[in-house]
Amino acid sequence: MQYQAPPWLPGGHAQTIWPALFARRYEGPPPQFRRERWQTPDGDFVDVEHLIEPSTAAPEGPAAERPLLVLFHGLEGSVESQYVQAFAAVARQRGWAFAMPYFRGCSGELNLAPRAYHSGDYVEIGWMLERLRASHRGPMVAAGVSLGGNALLRWAQEAGEEAGKTVKAVCSICSPVDLTAAGHAIGKGFNGLVYTRMFLRTMIPKAMSKLAQHPGLFDGERMRRVRNLHEFDNLFTGPLHGFRDVDDYWLRASAKPHLARIRVPALVLNARNDPFVPARSLPEQGHVGAHVTLWQPREGGHVGFPSGRPPGHVRTMPQRVTDWLAKRL
Repeated sequence: MQYQAPPWLPGGHAQTIWPALFARRYEGPPPQFRRERWQTPDGDFVDVEHLIEPSTAAPEGPAAERPLLVLFHGLEGSVESQYVQAFAAVARQRGWAFAMPYFRGCSGELNLAPRAYHSGDYVEIGWMLERLRASHRGPMVAAGVSLGGNALLRWAQEAGEEAGKTVKAVCSICSPVDLTAAGHAIGKGFNGLVYTRMFLRTMIPKAMSKLAQHPGLFDGERMRRVRNLHEFDNLFTGPLHGFRDVDDYWLRASAKPHLARIRVPALVLNARNDPFVPARSLPEQGHVGAHVTLWQPREGGHVGFPSGRPPGHVRTMPQRVTDWLAKRL
């Protein structure tokens, strides 16, 4: 992917924060969504957002036979995230169907089970994709942003040859495929002061609500003292999802060590100035197999990739990604 940030928005932090807060996300009316609730195999629930509006340029025929883009959101993401709205708008323009499943606890209502979601949750990704595959007759592609992209890659790695029966191609966007490197990076300096605090502002209250729902699940006093994602994942995310501790979780959930196992076309997109994902931790061509394409532009920030004059827009990256996915349909 050839990308150059606008001169008025220099640096990885600016290219991360400004697009999330101020850049234009779509052309025309805002995307509209219909929410559906699914019961999970373990007696819990997840919610899924489906794009309502058909494109005026959509091909003739039932919506169920058009291409379907499935987007998995990032840490604490939602349908209000700038990248979700941008991807939905690009899908609308192409005449594609669009669905965004929420990870557990992210749709505005606390989930029921003594668990949440995590970066390596490939079993959950697989179940969601199979559910969508069963209800959609047309071709299907999937993309994941940040945490959701790493989990999607882990699913493709575990599924192997079987992945192609579900999706035509997958894409990860700004994903921390080396969770150890990214987890330590986000806790340092400006990252720790701004991004870590932003995430913990919602993650800690959710965890405390989960403790009230399931008393004894973890040490509540320790949770109140958590100051970074390493401590949070060591106390909550890792143990609740079958990992020994944070180091075991970050190691086993990372997609980078297993990229050569992927057997479906896969695009791995990371900006080299992403504040969350150190450039030195990104995969090189020797880490991947023939099915994986690496895009590592010099600029873009974390899920930013702004373009145009102030206030700019965030449509460039979704357009490039869907161009790549369209060629695999």
